[in-house]
Amino acid sequence: MKKTLCPPLPQLLPYIDRLWGWESEVNEIIALPELLPGTGAELYFHYRSPFQYRTRGNEKLAVCNSSHLLCMRQQALTLSASADMGFIAVRFKVGMLPRFTTIPMNELADQVVTAEDIWGQAANRLGRQLEEATARERLELINAFLLSRLKPEAPDALIEQAMPLLYRRHADISIQALAEHFHLGRRQFERRFLAASGQTANTVRCMSRFQHTMRSLMLGDMTATASTALDHGYYDQAHFIHEFKKITGSSPEQYLKLARTKTHFYNTSQRP
Repeated sequence: MKKTLCPPLPQLLPYIDRLWGWESEVNEIIALPELLPGTGAELYFHYRSPFQYRTRGNEKLAVCNSSHLLCMRQQALTLSASADMGFIAVRFKVGMLPRFTTIPMNELADQVVTAEDIWGQAANRLGRQLEEATARERLELINAFLLSRLKPEAPDALIEQAMPLLYRRHADISIQALAEHFHLGRRQFERRFLAASGQTANTVRCMSRFQHTMRSLMLGDMTATASTALDHGYYDQAHFIHEFKKITGSSPEQYLKLARTKTHFYNTSQRP
């Protein structure tokens, strides 16, 4: 499998973590992962066959549009194995998607939203260009598209600052402390947070803890569940197992055993 990984343009770096992609080799079948709920947002541009997927409890396969956005918040999305895969994905930093669209975040949650629904015919034109482009040209085209849609101001600049802070410091900061940090009462802070992000501050805190734990397990020692969970802010192993089952529907041991047989979309950090 060929992999692509690069930072965005410097102007986009405050808002986008990376551009990355996968392309299957001839006769290669790639077992794709289940995308778990979290805080992230990812925009996919397929220049080969798009993802086929099913939601939990639904055995019927659906097919993504060639360009689509995923913001999984409560639902999990299981991707089917692919033998004709080629895509470039844009990974938005936490809380930064509102810089590129006026659609409320709660309307994008748990939906497979086409890029056309968000950005109109310009997204369709980009998709057609990507099919004929070289690998380098694809990155240039996507960067230019995003830069042209970057808004100069955040809908709520305070919450835009608060979300990454909560994401990074989920294990050692309370919602009350975060509100005080921004000189707001807790209720006012929580109202603004929900309006801007589509999630409560406490939900983002809990999902950040889960995401960091899963990322550490998938990139490191999958058997070290207890110590990894404690490192990321869970009270004890029972607390982690309870939350893990609530999110995934299975125990950590069962889930990670199956995860070892597939690929995953967790990438190593680009931060120094």
